[in-house]
Amino acid sequence: MSEKINQRLDAIRQELTKHNLDAFIIPRADEYLGEYVPERNERLLWATDFTGSAGMAIVLKDSAAIFIDGRYTVQVKQQVSAELFSYESLYDTPQVEWLIEQLGAGARVGIDSRLHTLAWYQQAEQKLVKANLSLVSVDENPIDVHWQDRPALSSELISLFSHEGAGRNSIEKRQQIGELVAKQGADMALISALDSFCWLLNIRGSDVPRLPVTLGCALLSTNGDMTLFADSNKLPEGFSEHVGSGVEFKDESLLADALSQLNGVKLLADPNTANAWSQLSAKNAGAVLIAGSDPVALPKAKKNAAELNGMRESHLRDGVAVSRFLAWLDREVAANIMHDEAELADKLESFRLTDPLYREPSFDTISATGGNGAMCHYNHLDGTPSQMTMNSIYLVDSGAQYIDGTTDVTRTIAIGDVTAEQQKMFTLVLKGHIALDQARFPKGTSGQQLDGFARQYLWQHGCDYDHGTGHGVGHFLSVHEGPQRIGKNVNNVALVPGMVLSNEPGYYRADEFGIRIENLVAIVPSKLANPEREMMEFDALTLIPMDKRLVDKSLLSEAEVNWFNQYHELVFAKISPMMQGDDLAWLTEVTQAI
Repeated sequence: MSEKINQRLDAIRQELTKHNLDAFIIPRADEYLGEYVPERNERLLWATDFTGSAGMAIVLKDSAAIFIDGRYTVQVKQQVSAELFSYESLYDTPQVEWLIEQLGAGARVGIDSRLHTLAWYQQAEQKLVKANLSLVSVDENPIDVHWQDRPALSSELISLFSHEGAGRNSIEKRQQIGELVAKQGADMALISALDSFCWLLNIRGSDVPRLPVTLGCALLSTNGDMTLFADSNKLPEGFSEHVGSGVEFKDESLLADALSQLNGVKLLADPNTANAWSQLSAKNAGAVLIAGSDPVALPKAKKNAAELNGMRESHLRDGVAVSRFLAWLDREVAANIMHDEAELADKLESFRLTDPLYREPSFDTISATGGNGAMCHYNHLDGTPSQMTMNSIYLVDSGAQYIDGTTDVTRTIAIGDVTAEQQKMFTLVLKGHIALDQARFPKGTSGQQLDGFARQYLWQHGCDYDHGTGHGVGHFLSVHEGPQRIGKNVNNVALVPGMVLSNEPGYYRADEFGIRIENLVAIVPSKLANPEREMMEFDALTLIPMDKRLVDKSLLSEAEVNWFNQYHELVFAKISPMMQGDDLAWLTEVTQAI
């Protein structure tokens, strides 16, 4: 039993008793509800010792449970005491229903409403009330009360992102979004997504790992005027001149007061992404909530010419960095030098670090050898990194945040000899990647409609993969950007020129190997001659060789062989001028036609 965690659970239970609560819910999310959580806000980690990126704990008066998804079934047992927590499935065991089973009528379930979306709050409250239980929002999180050595937030100043790099100034953006807010019948919008208000103001920050944003929240009026609530100590010189007229800066501590003054205001907010506390505070003050999607999301996703140029430039340099790593890796394998997954991830970053525009990874590198590659969101930092072995497959999924763009690429590498079965499965994935890359589609097409292009060849062999095929990517912002995506799940967002997405079909055989081939692509107008309708297609941004040692050419059509060879011709033409010596010799060899 972990005595430290036992003491922390006792502290939480003291707060339950103090506030007459029977349970308290601890999600992994923080008040900003983003994918990445600053160390200061890792409340689930503090309460459980669990380091996974998704999960939830529920503390009762004399027991506790932790809910995790299939990625973490092994890890949770290594990190979380079975004497203190029962292990539950995040998806197969709905948490509210579990609570209803555990607690009797009249029980009070505590939450910090800043850590949950309004949609979750409303659904949970409805279910609990129906079972004669109540949902209680606490004023102060029990963990925050007792977290004595809580890490400090980053003290780095907000950075001013050039209008040239952004392609438009903040005033133009704010006025455009203000008009969209008005069209939805609102007077004002709550801009809660960190990358949304940073994009609007042409600012960036260092408050969140892997995401170049500052923490805060904003209120945007229909005329484009905006109030940003953030840490007042992070305001840089020249901020007001940079963002232009109509922007007021207030300390984040004043947000509650601002929400309390919205009586009669029609407030547009996204119940699926903004926290419940902010919307309920406004509603309780007399505001009229208008549920709608983040008005910034779609305009932000449609990259303009300057943003796309930055994406192309960053991918060019990233192509050189990753190719140099792959060249080094092949030389190490040839010398029978086997590294572990952590050493490989660090070596890859060392090549990116030579670029003065590089800032940090865009997500934790997935460096997975052998059977670890079958866990599609594997993180070698969650346990002891495995050592590469000869005659295996190595999967590396990595990305970078550069000042001019964000990258994300996966390459699957043969380490020594591979089997005919592994070549077959790689080639089926490759065929799907090519089919999606070559797709042409009419205006109004969503990513859901294109998803089958990438899966079709796996389906013909009774195989599939359990993740999406593509996600949006921001411009020196989030590597996972909506609202567009390519996947099986319902998504009606039409794909339009300027959007950047990943193309990443895969195949995973448990305990044996994993395969994924990922490029980023930009949507561009189709080059078809005389089309009857407005058509679009994809243009590859990623310029990194694919491992032809894993290809079974007999499974490829002539058109697919031509695509593979033409892609490598393009890679060589673009990045060879920036490579030299052994690296250039390697590039020359691996881009030869098959």
